[in-house]
Amino acid sequence: MTVCWFALFRVPERTVSPEDLAWLAGVLTATPRLGRALIYTPARTQDPYLNDGTPPALGLQLYFRNIGDLEAALAPDGHLQALAGPGALPSLAGAEVTQQAMLVRRFPVPDPMIRTVTNGRFCTYLVSYEGQAEDLNAWLSYYITHHPPIMARFPGIRAIEIDTCIDWCGFLPWPRVAAMQRNKVVFDSAEALTAALNSPVRHEMRADFAHFPTFTGPVTHFPMATMMVKPPA
Repeated sequence: MTVCWFALFRVPERTVSPEDLAWLAGVLTATPRLGRALIYTPARTQDPYLNDGTPPALGLQLYFRNIGDLEAALAPDGHLQALAGPGALPSLAGAEVTQQAMLVRRFPVPDPMIRTVTNGRFCTYLVSYEGQAEDLNAWLSYYITHHPPIMARFPGIRAIEIDTCIDWCGFLPWPRVAAMQRNKVVFDSAEALTAALNSPVRHEMRADFAHFPTFTGPVTHFPMATMMVKPPA
């Protein structure tokens, strides 16, 4: 089983500085038992159906092999307390930060990211279903069964992931959110993502959306430039 932890930083009309990104990469690289870390910053794309406004200024997605490793990193004395320490990320001072831990489900694609990614950088379309389903079991069953096979037909797709809510312990001083599901599709670049979103497959995705089981709440879609950080072996 793989679990992940998201943190999203929102602050109007500001971007994270190169110095803060370098500091952040260093903190994450030194995190014990961290399997992989992704750092997200805003990208630009064109979706024929959606424009959900300004993406978060910064996002983190940290992967751990199990819930115990994740909770150790988020413990009162855990390594990730540095993210909320004095002077952390000064370029985003005052940002609204939210967090959530989730279970990770990955799905096959014809040509996976591992074969094509260069310099640990690519582009991700981050999607969040932030409300509630009338019947969560029916919702997840339909989505997991029907949507990934369509996503896998996007031209140039490198990865598909669906993350679902779990209970978890953590002690970073930021509000928790409880999105019922997050998912993402990954491409080599913002240009490749834009091409996929303007392909016939995007219309198939929209048609399938009309058949989703009943749910309420907002859905957000944000294109994010993505830097992958791997801790030392």
